[in-house]
Amino acid sequence: MSNLKKELYDLCVAHVRRSMDAAELAISEAQKSSNDDTKSSAGDKYETGREMAQQETNRNLAQLNEANKLLVALNRIGTSGTSAIVEAGSVVITNNGNFYMAISAGALSLHGKNYFAVSPGSPVGMKLSGAKAGDSFTLNGKTYVIESVS
Repeated sequence: MSNLKKELYDLCVAHVRRSMDAAELAISEAQKSSNDDTKSSAGDKYETGREMAQQETNRNLAQLNEANKLLVALNRIGTSGTSAIVEAGSVVITNNGNFYMAISAGALSLHGKNYFAVSPGSPVGMKLSGAKAGDSFTLNGKTYVIESVS
């Protein structure tokens, strides 16, 4: 099972790295666009273009900062060992889906099965935290029975 945890962890890291790469590329493109703008007789157009590029850069810097926070959160998660209760790094099998308690990274497909990477602060993560096999909870009108925790 620890191999499964490691593989799910690696998929989450890859998800964050893709976000970081996309943000860095967008920042680079916005800065290049801003630098390529030349001052013309239409000064307002030049200033508007530079301001839009700056706003794009700032937005992508914020996304990069959030991705860095996710990477820090992932670095705190162990990929070996098991626990009887759901905690960060746990793989949880329920009657209504499989979950990996780490970060909100959406659906992850591994070995023909789907797992939902959820953060402990998400609605489903809060319901799962501290639960154990045999526990159940209801979320959005759907009842989940925890079949196993590892």
